[in-house]
Amino acid sequence: MRLEEEVAQLREENQALREALEQARDQLSQTQGRLQVALERIEELEKLKTPPPSFVKANAKKPKAEENKPRKKREAKHNRARQRAVPTQIVEHRIVSCPDCHLRLGGISLARLREVIDVPPPPRIEVTHHRIYKGWCAGCQKWHEAPVEVQAEVLGQGRIGVRLASLMAYLRAVLRLPIRQIQQMLLTLHGFPVSAGEIVELLHRIKKHAQPVLRDLKAQIRASRAVQADETGWREDGTNGYVWSAATPTIRYYEYHHSRAGEVVKELIGEN
Repeated sequence: MRLEEEVAQLREENQALREALEQARDQLSQTQGRLQVALERIEELEKLKTPPPSFVKANAKKPKAEENKPRKKREAKHNRARQRAVPTQIVEHRIVSCPDCHLRLGGISLARLREVIDVPPPPRIEVTHHRIYKGWCAGCQKWHEAPVEVQAEVLGQGRIGVRLASLMAYLRAVLRLPIRQIQQMLLTLHGFPVSAGEIVELLHRIKKHAQPVLRDLKAQIRASRAVQADETGWREDGTNGYVWSAATPTIRYYEYHHSRAGEVVKELIGEN
């Protein structure tokens, strides 16, 4: 009997659903009819509109490109989204339980990204001791030392490595820092005490070491089919002077002179 009662109940529910569907269809049909009547009425009213006077200009629609075009260069610059930098490391902050009721959370996904840009702590100066051993030869009756090649690590017979020497030269020649400020920077950031005389002597050594490279660059410039030369003011040690530049599509060469006469150009690029 229970099965028959369930079947009868399902039939009654099915019949009720059919009646509700028929009512919904009737309401939809009536709504469509009303909508059609409203559209027809709108068309009639549009036809009855009074045209504007002849002196009224019609609205001109702007192209989409002009509508989206920023009004000023400043707006164009500020409206650009800032590009995120490529991360060097990623730190994930995950949550697994509710901080209030301590239930386990579900649907865990990335909510947002916080970007932090910083520089690493300044490294300490690396000091390398090359221990060179020697031995006595009974046949030759003299001492022999182990061979060592450090030309790629240090310039000349000094103790300053090439990377530290390049940093000093950059601070002095490009950033134009005084010797005392270079001293203070190396001591503050890298914990390296160095005298002003050693910095000056190192810069002179770098200049001497670079002369063959500079002569080769000048020879390439003189052999070029076209050279562009120019000068700009450069004050050094309280004296006015000029930095002359000679440029080709692949080489940039600079020299300091106290004169801006044409003889400097001839000396730079040659008579021919």
